[in-house]
Amino acid sequence: MPSPWPDSLILAPLTKGGNLPFRRLCVDFGAVVTMSEMAFAGPLVRGFRKELALLRKGPTEPCFGVQLAASKPETAIPAARAALERGAAFIDLNAGCPIPEAVHKGMGAYLLDRPRHLERILQEMTRALEAPVTVKLRSGFKDSRINVMETSRLAEEAGVAGIVVHGRTREQRYTRAADWDLVGQVVKARKVPVAGNGDILTWYEARDRLTQSGAAGLMLGRGALIKPWLFQEIHEGRELALSASQRVAVYRRLAGYFREHFGEDEHGRQRSVDFLGWHFAFFHRYRPLPAEEWLERSREHPLLQTRLDPVPTEDPLEMVLACPATSIHRRIAEILLLSGDDGEAEERLVELACELPPRGESPGRTEDQAGG
Repeated sequence: MPSPWPDSLILAPLTKGGNLPFRRLCVDFGAVVTMSEMAFAGPLVRGFRKELALLRKGPTEPCFGVQLAASKPETAIPAARAALERGAAFIDLNAGCPIPEAVHKGMGAYLLDRPRHLERILQEMTRALEAPVTVKLRSGFKDSRINVMETSRLAEEAGVAGIVVHGRTREQRYTRAADWDLVGQVVKARKVPVAGNGDILTWYEARDRLTQSGAAGLMLGRGALIKPWLFQEIHEGRELALSASQRVAVYRRLAGYFREHFGEDEHGRQRSVDFLGWHFAFFHRYRPLPAEEWLERSREHPLLQTRLDPVPTEDPLEMVLACPATSIHRRIAEILLLSGDDGEAEERLVELACELPPRGESPGRTEDQAGG
């Protein structure tokens, strides 16, 4: 069966992180298939502007999919039509989101425990919609109820064009490594294309996971949030190892995209600072991971799930970019947005190094906020 995804790499639907400016940056680095943040079907159908804004497709996005959270086909179908009218190439039903806001309303990972209901939603969506319908699954709701073989079979029978499997249960969240052997079992059992998701931070881990599972593609979440150039690294089979100055240029480009998106007035500037500061909860985790040093270790345990010590450095620019403190992230965002060029931004960031708090201040974020 032909794949609904024209490339083997898919940018995951990332809560807050999957905003249009960030997706635009990922496209700059080779992303072909991008996805909206998860949108709730009910508010979309009722015309809520905040939810409808999630459906906006950027002009540079070659293949843009919209992910919906829905508890019944009666809302999923009109919400999907609204997305297709705005340029979505495919519709994805979320059956894996772990957050209580979704689960307590019968959406997301809740559907894993109601396989027949999930099948009915997908069946009615595939019958009603002309565009491809895909579904994102977790391995199960609880560790004691691993049922992705059943849910993927029912999804295939319902007529989906593709399946994404995140190899963790809702109960596990990010406490364990993703189970790529299980992803491989789903790949072998299904005729429709199956993509895998979980713990991909480097080009060599991507290569190994594709080989291990036989998946048709990879969905990139946290790895792309940490380094948006991950798409280029995987496509080219090499690490880019961007210097601090090169990363500042990338982050300033993103700042410019936020400025274009939210506007130049005070309200727009504050929104840009908020979003860009949020992204630094992930950007600050970047560190070089050359294959000759890290390949074997990545095969023992995924690097995204490994506590990596900061790289020792006396470079003030590197120190600022690696700072985990949320207060510094906001300051970085302000500097990037207000600086006239990369050189000015670097100078001001180096000055900020004098104000760094002691190591150990909590970043105050949770992995589940990002999704993917």
